[in-house]
Amino acid sequence: MRALIELPEDQLRALSEIGRRTRRSRAAVIRDAIAGYLAAQRGGAQAEAFGLWGTKAPDGLAYQRKARAEW
Repeated sequence: MRALIELPEDQLRALSEIGRRTRRSRAAVIRDAIAGYLAAQRGGAQAEAFGLWGTKAPDGLAYQRKARAEW
């Protein structure tokens, strides 16, 4: 499938330079960049939703004492 996008000249030059350095087409560089962006976006949502604590790092012993104190 094709998509028509407009990019500023400086971004096109940078993408072309990356393609020359890595011996790949500019289209391949763009596809990889988009794939990386999408993976990062998906990974962020998964990390936020994973587990009860998310990104917090609670003190397990303090949590246990607090929970037992409620009994």
